[in-house]
Amino acid sequence: MVYKFVVLSDEDETFIREFDFLDSQTLMDFHSTLQEELEFDRSQIASFYLATDNWEKEEEFTLFDMGAGSTTMDDAILEDVIFRKSQKILYVFDFFNDRALFIEYVGEAEEDDDKDYPVCTSSKGLAPKQVTFGAVTRKKANNLVMTDDEEDEGLIDDEIFLDSSDEEGLTETEEEEDDFEDKPENLEEGEEDEDE
Repeated sequence: MVYKFVVLSDEDETFIREFDFLDSQTLMDFHSTLQEELEFDRSQIASFYLATDNWEKEEEFTLFDMGAGSTTMDDAILEDVIFRKSQKILYVFDFFNDRALFIEYVGEAEEDDDKDYPVCTSSKGLAPKQVTFGAVTRKKANNLVMTDDEEDEGLIDDEIFLDSSDEEGLTETEEEEDDFEDKPENLEEGEEDEDE
């Protein structure tokens, strides 16, 4: 049996990859196929996670045995991992920035003896960079575009940078300073007047 998958990115709506895998292949086969298709550096760590319908992480499948309770990609056969229609899987490829590809099982088909599996059946858009430095714009589940630094942006806008009302106050302050510079001379003249 052939399992069909769609792979999406929350960083670029135009990025879409579709793959066909045999049900007997593993998540390690999926990992290798993604690495090759996206031209990623194979020395970087990655993991698959089964996900809820809301893309929340559940069971992890790692590249290496991580000890008690962990399952490796080599041990995870697709027919054992895919247990429901529209099964969702996260492929975390950048652990430092918690960036992932969103994979969804979309159906199955009969095996074609003339094809070698796995195979990428559709490729659109540019692959995301494997490693990034700084904020990455992502499309969230609620369809709002936000950045990783959203909490900091509120702080920056409110407390460091001036807005138009602050600039008006600054202009008035500058005028007051100009008046103040004139006042000592006026004050001295006034004092002299009182002495006379």
